[in-house]
Amino acid sequence: MRKKVNNLLFAIGLIAVAVMLCTFEVSFAELWAYVTRAGYWLAAILGLWVVLYLMNAWAWRIIILGSGPCPVSFLRLLKLTISGFALNYATPVGLLGGEPYRIMELSKYIDVRRATSSVVLFAMMHIFCHFWFWVTGIVTYVALAAAGQVPLGAGTIVALVLIGLFCWGGIYLFMRGYKHGMVVKIIHGLGRLPGLKKRAARFIGNHDEDLKKIDRQIMELQGQNKRSFMGSFCLEYVGRLCQSFEIFFMLLLFGIDGGGDAGGYLLTFLHAFLILAFTSLFANLLGFIPLQLGGREGGFAISVAQLGMTGGTAMFISIISRVRELFWAAVGILLMKVGTEGKTH
Repeated sequence: MRKKVNNLLFAIGLIAVAVMLCTFEVSFAELWAYVTRAGYWLAAILGLWVVLYLMNAWAWRIIILGSGPCPVSFLRLLKLTISGFALNYATPVGLLGGEPYRIMELSKYIDVRRATSSVVLFAMMHIFCHFWFWVTGIVTYVALAAAGQVPLGAGTIVALVLIGLFCWGGIYLFMRGYKHGMVVKIIHGLGRLPGLKKRAARFIGNHDEDLKKIDRQIMELQGQNKRSFMGSFCLEYVGRLCQSFEIFFMLLLFGIDGGGDAGGYLLTFLHAFLILAFTSLFANLLGFIPLQLGGREGGFAISVAQLGMTGGTAMFISIISRVRELFWAAVGILLMKVGTEGKTH
């Protein structure tokens, strides 16, 4: 059964990568021109994501250790991390491919309930840190506006307030989920959707105790294992901040360095951070679109324009980001067929 599911997810991933390759909004000649212009900076960007995936895998390992021993090697966790994100990126709404894949593979080493709770907690932490990342973006924008570095009109103020309310609402819901559990509530919520009421009730009836145990493990991470909670949170949050270097490198390529001194580089990095923060928010709001087609490009265009940069800069950033995404999506999908034999719990 595991092999069939693995093959199905692998096929979905390959199709998604092929679709992504065919949906570049430029010709292959233009694409090659963008790649050659990036030069060694592209290698730096691809290498940056090795560091980010290492931090993600480390955060996941901390979560697993929060509920007991972790018999899985770090390299295998890294492989599952990369492949899981590749599948999430390829499927609409996310979490439809990567999380089931991680649970299936991790349950070879630990029991299914513990594997499920660790994967759910890892996904929750990843999303939870995004909300804090966006809140940091709002604070950074206001600080730069006060210093006269970015515009702050009435429309921008309204947008920032709405984004802030959205983020604090998300943070509140996640904190309640960490304190009271959320898996059972999510299943009950899905049961209110037309056509799913009977299926949800049947699923809860068959797995009620398992779902409650998963919720207990979720509550224990924040309530009893605060060290594990904060450790995984810090790694995920710092990872989001480090991702800003991807855009920072590209801005330097365009000669945007704020004058070239330490203060100028800091300002350029903060601009890169803002571009990433608001682009990721825009793209995640359109997360129901496979590969976030169009959403991310639109986010880059709006963010870059808001900071007074040219459309050419936005196009370059979006194309090189797509190249990086395509590269790591392909790597993640191929890794699904590497080391598939493992210990069965």
